[in-house]
Amino acid sequence: MKRIGNLWSRVTAFENLLLAFRKTRHGKRRKGPVAEFELGLESELLRLQRELLTREYTPGEYRLFTVYEGKPRLIAAAPFRDRVVHHAVMNVLEPALDRRFIADSYACRTGKGVHRAVARYQAWSRRYRYALKMDVQRYFPSIDRRLLGAKLRRVVKDDGVLWLLSRIVDTAPLELGQSCRFPGDDLLTPLERHTGVPIGNLTSQVLANLYLNDFDHWMKQDCRQRAYLRYVDDMIVLDDDKGRLHDLLALSKERLASDRLHLHPNKAQIVPTRAGLDVLGYRVYPECRRLRNDNGHRFARRLRRFAKVYGASEIPLSAFHPSVHAWIGHARHADTEALMTKLFSEIVFRRESAGPPPGVARGLVEQQTREGAFRQP
Repeated sequence: MKRIGNLWSRVTAFENLLLAFRKTRHGKRRKGPVAEFELGLESELLRLQRELLTREYTPGEYRLFTVYEGKPRLIAAAPFRDRVVHHAVMNVLEPALDRRFIADSYACRTGKGVHRAVARYQAWSRRYRYALKMDVQRYFPSIDRRLLGAKLRRVVKDDGVLWLLSRIVDTAPLELGQSCRFPGDDLLTPLERHTGVPIGNLTSQVLANLYLNDFDHWMKQDCRQRAYLRYVDDMIVLDDDKGRLHDLLALSKERLASDRLHLHPNKAQIVPTRAGLDVLGYRVYPECRRLRNDNGHRFARRLRRFAKVYGASEIPLSAFHPSVHAWIGHARHADTEALMTKLFSEIVFRRESAGPPPGVARGLVEQQTREGAFRQP
């Protein structure tokens, strides 16, 4: 397949930068840096365009913070103007890269996503007896920047785009990386090979798909495994031959090591599909899906915190609706009607000085139950 070229003029076009600004601004209009950028929008975009065309563009400093969702993750948030640049380059490059990805890569792609990946696995679980699940250990921190650049150069020939992506990747904080040793490394290798891409960058999400794209094609074409899917670094293969999956596990470890990646030692498993498998937040069986227990417990704790804050302050119920809606949207793809009824009947939102109003989400659940939203799709 030919390398991708003739992108730079489209990336730096004023119309593309304006579209990138609008995408970056979405849902953040009230934030200070966004309002400040928008106040001088035309001059800000023209300045960005000039810096890109003259290759004087330099990314700003990241804001680092840790989020705790099951396990701690170090997040690097780029300044607003840099996120505009991320959208500008991905507006043009992502569609071209997407055509090179396998159909069963589901993360951060239009028309894909978690629920389609889960549905694909469940359909295969009715056909195959065993499933091999693999997970790359600390994937984003382990991505080797030198190898990532080489993979980009094999598919992109536009010098401007390659320069810009190199600037974005190479100026990311070094503390995002994780030193890993592989056969042939010496004591200086960790100092010479920088690793890690920011989890919070739009560019990182697309480049993470590209980094494992060779592995995807190796699994589908060289290993001839039709029933293989990937979501970021979660990989699942299904087969009727358990021994075949054991062999694939050993081969996968070797293949991933060539990309300087390690499989998580405690998460590689081969299980009968009828016993159920944890897939992207669900426990999936051939004939049904359930939410993972930790998911329901986390939301119950969050809902209790919402109720406590609501009772002690003047925050309106509407402030909690987006979070509740999002969880309901995830939960409705499993058999969760009984769980919903239990959760929203036990947790009541009331002001300290007033009687109990309807629960923050009970009405939403009742409405969606009437519409059949909790019937498994």
